[in-house]
Amino acid sequence: MNPRNRTLATEFVLLGFAKDLKTNVVLFVVFLVLYLVSINANGLILCLILINTNLHVPMYFFLCILSFLDLGVTSTTIPRLLVDLISGQRIISLAACSAQFYILVLISATECLLLALMAYDRYVAICRPLHYPVLMRWSKCYWMTGVVGMLGVAPLMFGRSVPFCYPNQIHHFMCEGLAVLQLACGDTRYNEIMILIICFTFLLLPFLFIIASYIRILFSVLKVKSAGRAKTFSTCSTHVMVVTLYYGIAIVMYFRPPSKFSANYGKYFSLFSVVICPTLNPLIYSLNNKDVKEAQRKVFYKFNLHFQHFKSFKKLKI
Repeated sequence: MNPRNRTLATEFVLLGFAKDLKTNVVLFVVFLVLYLVSINANGLILCLILINTNLHVPMYFFLCILSFLDLGVTSTTIPRLLVDLISGQRIISLAACSAQFYILVLISATECLLLALMAYDRYVAICRPLHYPVLMRWSKCYWMTGVVGMLGVAPLMFGRSVPFCYPNQIHHFMCEGLAVLQLACGDTRYNEIMILIICFTFLLLPFLFIIASYIRILFSVLKVKSAGRAKTFSTCSTHVMVVTLYYGIAIVMYFRPPSKFSANYGKYFSLFSVVICPTLNPLIYSLNNKDVKEAQRKVFYKFNLHFQHFKSFKKLKI
């Protein structure tokens, strides 16, 4: 039917996960806990890296940016999800939906490229250690980060607006691109082609680059004496875990024709991408990284020392 003969939607209804009140209350508590963990864990990583001079190296500089991006992902999606879980309407305007979608695309594209940049950093550190101070000097790190940020904006420039008609119900908890595209009543072939091109550019190519980097790293590590292999592997294992989680979920979800998109499955895949992964990333890095754990120990020790001094001062004053 011609879109001109239909009423165009100016708002959407996010169906979310369930309509049962008890289920929504349980989900509200679960997502609230995950959000608080994500905010505190990523915030802690940011603070540790910023205040600890021992962590002022390119690897932790990129990790700091990753934590900042994860904060952006969770803060863009989870607060809205929490409100919808306790609200009966779950209505979002077209402008708010577009804003959420564009922010998520920007952050996701940037994060894909940043993970590839982190793999390059590990490749240079392990395979070309003598050239590391030159290849990864701070001026070059800033330049590469700036390029990654500018390239992350690129997907926003190739979208084409389409009309949306009723029924205006999105089978999702957020304005995810493929789910929203199901409501379009105009020609979506251009948008579907652009989704595939963007997925190829920002998912597949960085993923292949990361695989190639770690294959090269593996061959270099195998040449190292067994005593040094464990330490070398430990520096890369955290990044491999994060990459496996992030790219694995994203490729399964997006690297297929939008016409075969399942709203129900896509909803749960998105849950891992925007809730679980940003929560796990700082935990993975902190639990398997001696430098970060040592920085945490120093910070907590200083905090406890100041707290004890404060208690002693308060007793003397009394």
